[in-house]
Amino acid sequence: MFSPADHAYMSQALQLAEKGLHGTSPNPRVGCVIVHDGRVVGSGWHERAGQPHAEINALNAAGTAARDATAYVTLEPCSHHGRTPPCAEALINAGIAKVVCAMSDPNPLVAGGGYELLKQAGIDIQTGLMEGEARALNIGFVARHTRKRPWVRMKIAASLDGKTALSNGSSQWITSEAARCDGHRFRARSCAILTGIGTILADDPQLTVRHVETSRQPLRVVVDSRLEIPLDAKALRGGGELIFTAAASEGKIVALRDVGARSIVMPDKYDNVDLAGMMRTLADFEINEVMVEAGRKLNGALINAGLVDELVIYFAPYLIGDLAHGMLKLPELTDLADKRALTIHDLRMVGPDIRVIARIL
Repeated sequence: MFSPADHAYMSQALQLAEKGLHGTSPNPRVGCVIVHDGRVVGSGWHERAGQPHAEINALNAAGTAARDATAYVTLEPCSHHGRTPPCAEALINAGIAKVVCAMSDPNPLVAGGGYELLKQAGIDIQTGLMEGEARALNIGFVARHTRKRPWVRMKIAASLDGKTALSNGSSQWITSEAARCDGHRFRARSCAILTGIGTILADDPQLTVRHVETSRQPLRVVVDSRLEIPLDAKALRGGGELIFTAAASEGKIVALRDVGARSIVMPDKYDNVDLAGMMRTLADFEINEVMVEAGRKLNGALINAGLVDELVIYFAPYLIGDLAHGMLKLPELTDLADKRALTIHDLRMVGPDIRVIARIL
């Protein structure tokens, strides 16, 4: 159905889409390549939310050469008026003859509407080319629209025997600088970084992207059941942070608001934070991807609640010993049949460390 040339042009569109990895949230990452008589006449990508979409940038680059051309787009062109006009209408008005799409848009505001507009205009449409690659690029956008919660990626740095800190809490640094830089690349693509109050009190982390260039910083989110976070915590510098709590402490809520943070009271029946409700709320806030960088207690609670999709674990070539802190606090199993199944998605060396990316089945 698709020719080698089709694959080459869509590959180029996907490479363009990846350029928007850090800046398009909450919008998807999209690339577009316009081809006329076997020659690329225009290309573009969605660079930042609120700015022109990929198709518009490609059409502007192509000019009149877009007439009777083929547009290769990594996502179904939008059909609704948002912060920008519909891309499907722009393709029609430019005289595009054919559109090849990698995947349909999971957003209910589009969801086939773009294809319908193009078909009504007599434009030939082909879909599904390199769909897997396109979905992977927008894994959080798809998750938010199809299951109403973000894609949750948990990052852990550990010794080879699975320990994240000494028994006295010391953890800096188990893994190498190369691993830390690689971890910041995952931070940069995330819409939010989530941690727990234990990590805040023990390490006072900044929770910012520093080792790679990025056009924006992720939202900082803290799970703090009893509102113990100090007002001078580094994670509160910058404003706009979200604190999920189970304690309706009006005085502390006001104090946090005065330093720019927003508290959301969301208790479960055990007077802890309702973690599933928190994830649904983050989706309501248009958060596509969440990076969890927390301690073993919150890590375990999130996994036990079925709220983690992917583990990114950096194993350093050291042994620390039994009394050190483990990666996850999970209930004891009495039957191996109850073990949690994972699939290894990627395995590689990062500096002297081993990086394992595993997906939870």
